[in-house]
Amino acid sequence: MNSGIRADYNNKTYASVFSRQPPRILVVDVSPPYWSDTCSNLCEALENFFALTSSLAGPCRLPLLSLYVVHSQQECLLPFTPVKGNFPRLHSCVTELRSMPKEGSVQQKSDSFKQAVEDGVQQFKQYMGHLTVGGSLSSCSVEITLLTSQMGRRVVSLLESGLRDTDLVRLRKLQVIHISQGIFNHVLPPSPVPSLSLCPTGGLHLGVEIDLQTVENDAVSLESFFKAWLHDTGADKEHLHLLLPAPPAGGRADGPPHKAAPVCLKCDVQERLLSPALLPGPDGITTKTESIKDVLQPSKGPGNRTAPLYRLRVIKALKSEGMCESVSYGVPLIIRPTTCWQLDWDELETNHHNFHALCHTLRNREWFLLARSEPQSLGPSWSTKVYSYYVIQPSESLTLLLKPVAVRELLLPCHLPIASEEPPETALLRMQRSLDVLEEDPAYNPLCLKSNLYQHLRRVLAHKPCRPLGQRREQRPPETPSPRQPSRAFQNKVRATVAPLPSAPRTFRPPLAMNRSDSLCLSDDDELLAAL
Repeated sequence: MNSGIRADYNNKTYASVFSRQPPRILVVDVSPPYWSDTCSNLCEALENFFALTSSLAGPCRLPLLSLYVVHSQQECLLPFTPVKGNFPRLHSCVTELRSMPKEGSVQQKSDSFKQAVEDGVQQFKQYMGHLTVGGSLSSCSVEITLLTSQMGRRVVSLLESGLRDTDLVRLRKLQVIHISQGIFNHVLPPSPVPSLSLCPTGGLHLGVEIDLQTVENDAVSLESFFKAWLHDTGADKEHLHLLLPAPPAGGRADGPPHKAAPVCLKCDVQERLLSPALLPGPDGITTKTESIKDVLQPSKGPGNRTAPLYRLRVIKALKSEGMCESVSYGVPLIIRPTTCWQLDWDELETNHHNFHALCHTLRNREWFLLARSEPQSLGPSWSTKVYSYYVIQPSESLTLLLKPVAVRELLLPCHLPIASEEPPETALLRMQRSLDVLEEDPAYNPLCLKSNLYQHLRRVLAHKPCRPLGQRREQRPPETPSPRQPSRAFQNKVRATVAPLPSAPRTFRPPLAMNRSDSLCLSDDDELLAAL
């Protein structure tokens, strides 16, 4: 993966976003007979989550993790361990968890959950005591999650009664996850958030709330639950201020201008998916979708300067209204019928007609196409084929739009609430009056907007020292002159005495036809290339 991209995610700006991520303790109830139904799905979800989290570049989203199991008694399978770059140890923990007995009769003690929570809090206190001043762990509290297939409310009652006299100052949150054993016809909605029912119960005496949630017993739902830990949990300050125009005085949109303060909406932002640039892997799923220069990167090999040929296999048709823009990422590309001169005229004409027919059919049916990339090379013998997926959208012109889309591994859970009631009348009138001030355009035209990028590039490049003319990029070691040949210094002197031939004047042939928008785009690109 591009080391520059990974380095950008490690600077202080990005690190400050996840500076308050808490350490976590996972307590798993492995008592039979329920464990036989949840073992496979839970271990698969944990193994996938650990492989993803330990490979992520950038700031640490899950600094420490500890794992306990509860059967006849509590047992710590994994003391506090850093997650990033520690997959072998996490994988061995999952292997040990998978080997827990699934059958038999185990008499579970009523206080086994309480003892696991107390032992986890005590372990965290000891860990914090061993940290030196100014250590890397910024959070001073821990979150504990308990996974069980028993009745959730019964487990909550046992914890409430057993932890009343326990010092829970270091405990930020206590969560009980009931893994449902019912039979579901589970169909994933557009959002990968599993079906959760939040039932907060009464808090303990020290102010710690116990949250009870229900997660379906399948690997996707459990995996999505664990991925929620990768979101930024810091709530010390809002993330974004959205500034809208101030409503006109007297409620009239055409009233005189005034210096009223703009309407400020304070918001939080949340990631919808993980950037593929944060993960190591084949180029097709990482940097190849982040910039155009990576897509058109020349093939490796001596003297090979041609762009590689990519193959996308269309696997499904999608309704256009069923595509959510939040699951696309990277740089979109425009697809047009080829004009490669190496093809004969009949093949070019047939290909052009077929492309035209495809665009026409997709527009009439209001379809998008889902395509999958075909890996170009197999790689090492132990490697696995990794696919990337794209959505192909038609347009009014004879072109298609290619956009990379997220897959299951990259998608983060996101709760998208739907408002069932109308907003208050006062707030509604205020927003309507504020929006009435805005100028309305029929379409977005990027040529009408400037970001001062050209001025910035000129000033940056003006302060960079120029490379002297004739300077070689690679300094070769001096060659020993042959006794039969004149020395290099003598050759340079002889070569310098020869007058250079005058260069022939260049002629410029204008293109056959060019519309105004194309000329504007070309002039802008030429100016940017000149600055670079």
